[in-house]
Amino acid sequence: MNLVSIRVITDDVARLVRFYERATGLRAAWATEDFAELRSPSGTLAIGSTRTVPLFAPGSAHPADNRSVIVEFLVDDVDAVHRDLTEWVADFVKEPTTMPWGNRALLVRDPDGNLVNFFTPVTPAAVEKFADVAR
Repeated sequence: MNLVSIRVITDDVARLVRFYERATGLRAAWATEDFAELRSPSGTLAIGSTRTVPLFAPGSAHPADNRSVIVEFLVDDVDAVHRDLTEWVADFVKEPTTMPWGNRALLVRDPDGNLVNFFTPVTPAAVEKFADVAR
């Protein structure tokens, strides 16, 4: 099995797409005004409007209501990402910190309040763990 994508449901697709384009450097591919994807070699972040929820099951997803999932991006230099986002992101949850498992991580909230982690492996074990992941 392969993970194809993670989908975030929002009331404002354009706003969330702008955030993730700026934060990742990826350009969104728009299918409709209600759905866009930011694709990378290792996965896709899909952003869908609340208007798409009934296509799955009415009431099954609610925008800006996540308190348990963290969207994560492997980046070349987490400190450079932090510098780039400093004047643009409203909510830095955790400044760049080297975690016990060997990643240097930056935790922010997107405009809907979802947690987003940018990380760079810095210890030999962490670097080896992510050696095969395309960046």
